[in-house]
Amino acid sequence: MTEATHDDAVVEARLAAELPHWRLEGGWIRRTYRTHGWKGTLMVINAVGHLAEAAFHHPDISASYAFVEVRLMTHMPKGITDKDFALARKIEEVVGWQPGLEGGPLTGTPDDPRFAYIRYDKG
Repeated sequence: MTEATHDDAVVEARLAAELPHWRLEGGWIRRTYRTHGWKGTLMVINAVGHLAEAAFHHPDISASYAFVEVRLMTHMPKGITDKDFALARKIEEVVGWQPGLEGGPLTGTPDDPRFAYIRYDKG
């Protein structure tokens, strides 16, 4: 069964409303996560890999010492579908999770450069 793809205008509107840190470029929705170094880069890659395998929807990933780029497009039918938005939202939720902002028992990563691993977006 071929899934319906969204045209660029719909993708751009949904990204603005649902995933403001993602962009449409070259037929893919993309997000670059900045890290504090190799440890953070590997943690992001592993988190994305786990989510992709659980969803059985696999992004393309590029990485360097201090960043990870995630690219999503549904390969068959070769376009952006609801699967791409769903996985992007889950990746954003997991990678961007900051438990210290929730006010619960988990305090989150200390504000100390020795423990920094991901550069969280502001606002």
